[in-house]
Amino acid sequence: MRVATWNIHGTRGAAGWPRPGRILDVLAEIRPDLIALQEAQSWLRPGTSMLDEAALADRLDLVPLCVVPGQQGYRGNLLLVRRDAMLRRGPVGLRLGGAQPRGAILAELDLGAGPIRVIGTHLSLGAGRRREQARRLLAAAMEPPPLPVLVLGDLNEIRVQGAALAVLARGFGVPPAAPTFPALRPTLSLDRILAYPAGLISELAVHDTPLARRASDHLPLMACIRLGAP
Repeated sequence: MRVATWNIHGTRGAAGWPRPGRILDVLAEIRPDLIALQEAQSWLRPGTSMLDEAALADRLDLVPLCVVPGQQGYRGNLLLVRRDAMLRRGPVGLRLGGAQPRGAILAELDLGAGPIRVIGTHLSLGAGRRREQARRLLAAAMEPPPLPVLVLGDLNEIRVQGAALAVLARGFGVPPAAPTFPALRPTLSLDRILAYPAGLISELAVHDTPLARRASDHLPLMACIRLGAP
């Protein structure tokens, strides 16, 4: 199963006007079964969709998991899944607080390889706030019944010993790092894919293409997931 996370920066690229078509073009390069997007909803116009849902379905076979009726995303987050995915629970919106209203989307899915709990999120800039947000995410990730879990998102954390990653390590260990920011010269691993139990991630890679570098100020991060791995 191919999963990914990507902060699409309001579809504006590193600078300039919104160009959502470029986001669809990059998604066509990745071909994910599931992807968590951040900055995919306007704070001021939450009812206005950034991405064309008909194009997502027809071209990419992806559909959004909508927490609030009439809103494509939730607090800037958007979960897209393959159209044939079985939704076992949710999607549920998690409020994480912050100066900008941060949040997460939780869903339990079956994409043909067994059930899995997925959380897509975008954490705050302040270390203290990130630490508290990570505690809430960890509690939601590990709630009963026990399932394999993925947490995907822009954690805004540079150091492995940083606030959020230190908290999440209690359940997920130390996640693999891969530079995704800034897109034109990536040096910082702000975007992460965390998996429980250990061994779910068989491959991790940054999707670094000329198109991806133009489409956002972050690069997408991809992983191959093997459910049932030891």
